[in-house]
Amino acid sequence: MLVAGFPADAFGTNCYVVATAPGEQCVVVDPGIGVLDRLDAVLAEHRLHPAAVLLTHGHLDHTFSVAPVCGARGIPAYVHPEDRELLADPTKALSMDLTALFGGRLPYTEPDDVAELTDGATLALAGLEITVDHAPGHTGGSVLFRLPGVGSPWEAEQLCLSGDVLFAGSIGRTDLPGGSMPRMLTSLREKVLPMADDTVVLPGHGPATTIGRERVRNPYLVDVAGPGDARPAAPARGL
Repeated sequence: MLVAGFPADAFGTNCYVVATAPGEQCVVVDPGIGVLDRLDAVLAEHRLHPAAVLLTHGHLDHTFSVAPVCGARGIPAYVHPEDRELLADPTKALSMDLTALFGGRLPYTEPDDVAELTDGATLALAGLEITVDHAPGHTGGSVLFRLPGVGSPWEAEQLCLSGDVLFAGSIGRTDLPGGSMPRMLTSLREKVLPMADDTVVLPGHGPATTIGRERVRNPYLVDVAGPGDARPAAPARGL
């Protein structure tokens, strides 16, 4: 398996490319702001041909380049239905401050071909089998993508592309429109904690980690597994 990732120009959002091997089809995960040139370079370096774009959720820093990436190649974008409206109007999930930062309503349209994700589905794309876990909390339509990772750069049994659900040492913020801390805690308990300790986590921001490492070091997972005397401070990472 080939996995290549790089941070976007804005917000440090990780964009990933996943394929069975160089020279094959691939999926692109979360093409954010200012990634087009870097993405083209990665695709050319490994002789890859995108078959689809997968979106972990609908926030602008993860979806900004989805329409041009899909439109240039005639490929679909996959998103959970609870976040689909954000592809046409991403300001619906932004705070007033962030909306002002981007200059109000953005001239933004969703890709021509949008497919909706369902919890527990297995996507057969580019020779890969990708399991979808609906994990709301950061947004209503946040998902995890899990796939076998044998032969990946980490020699892992399983990979998890976690978007802004889980980071190394933290979780995604839940204070933006569509966010919910109760739903996030349920997602952590029911979707994240059951994964094997050696699962390599590729988050939407920051470095890779493992479920085992987060199980003992991430205060939010520790709290969900067995509440202590004090709940961690509210998370502030993500758009």
